[in-house]
Amino acid sequence: MLKRVEKQNLKDLKDACILAKDAKFPSPFDSKLEFSCSARGPWNIVHTGMLIPQVHEVYVCAQSCLRGVVLTAAEMNAIDRFSNIIVRENNILEGDTEDLIVEGMGDILEKLPYTPRAILVYTSCIHHFIGCDLNLVYKRLREKYPNVEFTDCYMNPIMRKSGLTPDQLMRRQLYSLLDKQDLDLKSVNIIGNNLKTDDDSELVKIIKENGFTLREVPRTKTYDEYKEMGKGFLNITYNPAAIEAGRYLEKKLGQKHLYLPLSYGFDEIEKTLDTLCENLGVEKIDFSSNKQQALDALKKAKEVIGDTHIEIDYTLTLRPASLARLLLENGFNVVAIYEDCFAGEEEEDFKWIQENYPNLKIYATVHVKMRFVNRKRDEKLLALGQKAAYFTGSNNFVNIIEGGGMYGFSGIIKLCDLMIDAFLNEKDMKKLIQFKGLGCENYETNCK
Repeated sequence: MLKRVEKQNLKDLKDACILAKDAKFPSPFDSKLEFSCSARGPWNIVHTGMLIPQVHEVYVCAQSCLRGVVLTAAEMNAIDRFSNIIVRENNILEGDTEDLIVEGMGDILEKLPYTPRAILVYTSCIHHFIGCDLNLVYKRLREKYPNVEFTDCYMNPIMRKSGLTPDQLMRRQLYSLLDKQDLDLKSVNIIGNNLKTDDDSELVKIIKENGFTLREVPRTKTYDEYKEMGKGFLNITYNPAAIEAGRYLEKKLGQKHLYLPLSYGFDEIEKTLDTLCENLGVEKIDFSSNKQQALDALKKAKEVIGDTHIEIDYTLTLRPASLARLLLENGFNVVAIYEDCFAGEEEEDFKWIQENYPNLKIYATVHVKMRFVNRKRDEKLLALGQKAAYFTGSNNFVNIIEGGGMYGFSGIIKLCDLMIDAFLNEKDMKKLIQFKGLGCENYETNCK
C-alpha cells in the first residue's frame, strides 16, 4: 500500500543513507518507490542519438510521453532534427500501429526541407505491450525509402530493471548503422561516450602519437565520417554502460573490443595504459613524470581546499568510489558519496573505504526519502557533481558529467583545477539544474 510522504525535512534517513561500514556491495539500498531529483545534467537518449551528424530522430509514442524528449531537443537547439508520430487510442483498438509508423514516416520525409542520411526510430513501451511487428515496419521502410537508412531505437522505461537499460541500449544502437568493412590495423575507435575523450589524455596521446587514426562519434562532423568507424580494428570502451556496444560490434563487424575502465588509482591507470600499448603493439611508457604531475596537482588543490567537506555523486564520474579513495589518500575531507549502485570494478575501492573511513556516508539518490532531505549545509561545502550540489544546496561545485571526457593522470590534473575553481567561485546551482542536458546550446546561452 502506498503511503504519502508529507513535505518536511526528514531527520530519519534510514534506508536512504548508510555508513560505509554497514553498506553492502554493489547495491547498498533496496529497490523501492523511486524519486527523481531535479538535477538532470546527465544526457538522455535524445542527446546521445543527436551525436551522429546528419541524422533525424523520430519518436513514436503517446503524446503524454513526448514532453521530456521535446524539451531536450529544444534545449539543444535541435528541434529541426526531431519529429514525432503520435500513437492514439484508436490505433491501439484498430491494430494499425505498423501502418501508422510507415505512413507517418512518409509524411515526415515529405515535409522535411532536407533528406536525412539516416533516421533513428524510437518506439515506446506501447509497442512492446501490444506486440507491434517492428521487423515488418523496418522492412517496409527500407523498401520504400532506399536512400535513407533506418535503425531501431527505444524509449522504454519499463525495461529499466531488466535486461539492458535504456542508456546501455542507446549506446549500443548508436553504432548499429555501421557497416562491415575491411579493417584498418592503423585505425582505432573510442566508443560509448557522450563526450569526446580529452586530447590531452594519455589514452588519446598513445593512440595518435603512434600513428593510429582515432575516431569517436563526438568527434565526427559528417555522416560519412561516422561510417568510417566501421574500419577500426579496435574499439575501446571505458564506460561500463558501453561494454555491450563493444560486444555488439565485435560480433557484428569483427572489431576487437578492449575495455579500459576509467579509474583514479595510479596503479590501475598505469595498468590500463600498459594494456592499451600491448594491444596496439607499441612500447610501454614510463609514467613517472605523469604521476608526479598528478601528485603536485593534488597537493596544490589540498592547499586551497583544506579540510572543507567534499561530497561526490555518480553523475560527475563513472567511478565515485575510486575518486573518493584518491582524494582521501591525499588528505581531502570526503564525507559522502551519492550512488545507488556501484560498478563491479569499484569493489576494491569500496572495501578500502569501508576499512579506512567506515563512517563515510553513502546516500541513495532515487530513494523517496531523498525528496525531503535537508538540502542545506551550515558550512561551506565542495560538491563534485550536480546531484551532490542539489542535495547539499552548495553553489561551490564541479559541474561535469561522465568524467568530463578526462582520463588518466591528465584527467586527475584537470579535475584538481576544476575543484580549485569551484571552491573559489560560486555557481548559481538553482538556475543551472533547471537544464536537463549539460552542454546544451541553450544551457550555455542562458548561463552566460
